[in-house]
Amino acid sequence: MSAPETPPEAAASASGEAAAEPSPLRGVFTPNLVALFEKLQRAILVTTYQAGKLVILRSKDGTLNTHYRNFVRPMGLDATKKDLAIGTRQDVMFFENVPAVIPRIEPAGAYDACFVPRRSHTTGFIDIHEMAFDGAGELWIVNTSFGCLATLNAAYSFVPRWRPKFLSALAPEDRCHLNGLAMVDGKPSFVTALGETDSPGGWRENKKDGGILIDIANDEILCRGLSMPHSPRWYRNQLWVLESGRGAIGRVNLGSGKVETICEVPGFTRGLDFVGPYAFIGLSQVRESAVFSGLPLTERARERNSGVWVVNIETGETVGFVRFEGEVREIFAVKALPPGMVCPELLEPADPLVGTCYVLPDAALAQVPRELLAAEELPKA
Repeated sequence: MSAPETPPEAAASASGEAAAEPSPLRGVFTPNLVALFEKLQRAILVTTYQAGKLVILRSKDGTLNTHYRNFVRPMGLDATKKDLAIGTRQDVMFFENVPAVIPRIEPAGAYDACFVPRRSHTTGFIDIHEMAFDGAGELWIVNTSFGCLATLNAAYSFVPRWRPKFLSALAPEDRCHLNGLAMVDGKPSFVTALGETDSPGGWRENKKDGGILIDIANDEILCRGLSMPHSPRWYRNQLWVLESGRGAIGRVNLGSGKVETICEVPGFTRGLDFVGPYAFIGLSQVRESAVFSGLPLTERARERNSGVWVVNIETGETVGFVRFEGEVREIFAVKALPPGMVCPELLEPADPLVGTCYVLPDAALAQVPRELLAAEELPKA
């Protein structure tokens, strides 16, 4: 069952939106999402590399607020209650949630988290796709250009940790378009790729149904014949995957390697997270190009949307959506923040407040005068 069309009064409020004319960054949503976000007590992070934005979907002032932050080609991301990492064109940017900064953000009392820039690691252009923190807090990234999983070390651009056994070399040639990563019990466990191919860009030859899902522990292909698979996830002791080329979400039978489709939605599915019985699925309009031609999705005679669709995984019903309009046409990652982060803020590196946000060890804080610790703004260095 599809959600009803959104009435005009359900336009999502966008931070910094001009009043004189419609903002190029705008969205509409089904009215029931306001109550749902408040019930779940979560905000949702969304990246759009096409528009160069991180979008924070959050409940604020009794409505659904779409808050935009600027990045260069943001794609993969992951977040914990303390840390946030975002993969950009040639860097991984790290942010830390610093609650002490919250009282300094106007309007007072509106926010419950604040992610502050902490560091950046330059990887070079490796076409970072999905990323995830493991159980020890180490970040794993899907290095699509080199076809491997990698971690970071200050001495290197990246450290290759695993690649499919059918890849004969470590080369920046996008041989199989490795793209999605699922963690199980804090360990990298499953990945998706668009082809079992070992030549530069070889996956493009059979993109319609050449996709695969790989079990990392056994280094074996679990599923074949998928249409541009993406965003594998382990949730409720089951493996889920998006078939982007079909605009579908499915559940994997680990015994047979078959994918049971739960539902199809009106867009190219990419980016997935779960809260309770709900799947939050990223949708893209997809371009009419050689990459996306000939897919089951593009052959449908229906509208293709950009946004986040909310699906009840127990019934397969669409319960609501946020549909982006204007400049946001393609979504990459979707991530639900931990419980209690209902209205978070993220400071861009150029934000003046970053210059006076000091995070010090406890031993050093003990040497700071009490009046400065209580001040709304510390003096600049």
